[in-house]
Amino acid sequence: MKRWYGKLLGFVAGWLLMRHPVGALVGLLIGHAFDEDWFKLSRDNPYRVFNLTEDASEAEIDQAYRKLISQYHPDRMAGAAEELRRQAELKAGEINAAYDRIQKLRRKR
Repeated sequence: MKRWYGKLLGFVAGWLLMRHPVGALVGLLIGHAFDEDWFKLSRDNPYRVFNLTEDASEAEIDQAYRKLISQYHPDRMAGAAEELRRQAELKAGEINAAYDRIQKLRRKR
């Protein structure tokens, strides 16, 4: 379910702060950005790396992890250009960090 209250609060706050319809539109745009998590870093939600939601099962997480790590593992890029290998190493590091963070979050439950 998408959030909607950021748009409403942004509209009202923009109108009240600027006392002009343009302020309401600016507030509406800022509220929309917050509703869509434009300002949130991907590090905050490790599930986004795997295109999963927080209610995904352990099997779904493991399957997504194995699929992505096999695709971006640096050893698979042994014959590729230096830039591609470097990008694969960064992506594999991001995948491993997200998987470790998910495991840590799940142990806390």
